Amino acid sequence: MSRIDPELLAILVCPLSKATLVQAGDQLVSTDAKTRRAYGIVEGIPDLLLEHSQTLSESEWKAAMNSAGK
Repeated sequence: MSRIDPELLAILVCPLSKATLVQAGDQLVSTDAKTRRAYGIVEGIPDLLLEHSQTLSESEWKAAMNSAGK
């Protein structure tokens, strides 16, 4: 699993909702409960393109928030 530098993560936001992102495994997940978007990390680089993202189910999103301590 590639860990995103905390300084970089602190300035990244979801391009759709502008909510902060948290790392959950090999994904960056929006903290916005309405959109529940997840973005991949490719070779250590966040892929924040909407067309490459996915919408998590409510249970997947809650699990990601729990794993990130949110």
